[in-house]
Parts: sequence; structure tokens; C-alpha cells
Amino acid sequence: MKKVVSIAFALTVAVVSTLSFAQDIKGDANAGATKIAMCIGCHGIVGYQASFPEVYKVPKISGQGEKYITTALHAYKKGERKHPTMRSIAESLTDQDIADVAAYYTNHGKVEGAVLPDTATEPQGNVAALLTKGACTSCHGANLAKPIDPSYPKIAGQHADYVYVALKSYKTEGMAKWGRNNGVMGGVAKQFSNAELKELANYVASQQGDLKTVAQSKFR
Repeated sequence: MKKVVSIAFALTVAVVSTLSFAQDIKGDANAGATKIAMCIGCHGIVGYQASFPEVYKVPKISGQGEKYITTALHAYKKGERKHPTMRSIAESLTDQDIADVAAYYTNHGKVEGAVLPDTATEPQGNVAALLTKGACTSCHGANLAKPIDPSYPKIAGQHADYVYVALKSYKTEGMAKWGRNNGVMGGVAKQFSNAELKELANYVASQQGDLKTVAQSKFR
């Protein structure tokens, strides 16, 4: 229990500095709808795959938490996340642009009245031990779709190959164009072998969540 509490507290502290400068900016979803041209080329195509640093499906972002999207885009803009394409896109956005895009995607594709389960399905085999070791539910919620802080991502139902690549990126150090600088997630990910991270990613992907890829009209 102490480990769970300490990780949750550390994550809360870690994101305060990232969000403090943008906390007074209110996003406008209608404005965001006019600013997503650079997003839909990847995130608006069902099944679209990225090829750097390896082939994987781009993440589902429709239905993702507004504050998390804001946090992630600022991390790319600051170079804490080093994917070159995402960084160049984030650097082109103002703080207001980021807030507007985040406001747009958090409600994009939502089905009115849809209710998620309060708990995830029972993990099988070694996964239960891995989830406990990583204290995953202490931040992402018991069902991995209702994080305890809005700046943490919903991960239930996310593409398994993307989750795997994302988790590995927290183990990457010293690379100019790839990796993620996050002390807490780095500490969590480095506890596991890549095979164990893949097991976790497959479990995350099997859960029910809000996340989806919604085909934009130009791609239908």
C-alpha cells in the first residue's frame, strides 16, 4: 500500500509544473475542430500505423482525457517526449491551440449514456502480479479507464502495440529523437522486461474503455 500511495503522490507532483502554466487556459471544442488538420492524417484513420521507431498503430485519442492530451502535447513541445513528428506538430501550436484541440478530442466520438464498468476484467496468469508490481491501477483507476487525476491517461482499450512501444520509450535514455523523460513512469517501466511490458500492453488493450479512433469525414 505504501508503494501505491508513494507512486500516486509522485505522479501528482510530477505533473504540477507541466500544467501550472496552462491551468488558466480554457479550451474551446468548436475552435479545436478547426485546428486538427495535422491530427487527422494519423489519428483520424482507423488502423493507421506509424513506422518510427517501429511499426505500431497510432494511439486512439478520441475520448481521451482533456488534461492528459494537454499534458502530452506540452511534453512533446518541451522535448520531454522526443518523437520528431509529434514534437514538430506540438511546437507549431500555441497554448490556446493545445487547449482547444484537447477540448475537441475529449468529447469526440462519445456515446451519450454509455457507462463503463467500475473494474477491469480479471487478469489471467502472470498479469495480475505485473499489475500489482507496477501499481498501474493506483493511477489509471481500477478499470484502467478512470484515472485518479485528469492529467493521467485513460489506457483501457488502447492499441496493444502502441502501449508496448510507449512503455518501452520510458526505458529509453540518451536518444535524441526517441524516448520519454518521466522519472516516475521511467522507474515503473524499468522494473519489467520487454516481454513483461508486452503482457501488460495486451491486457490493457483487452479492457473496455472510452478510447476510439473515429474516422474523419475526409477519410470515410
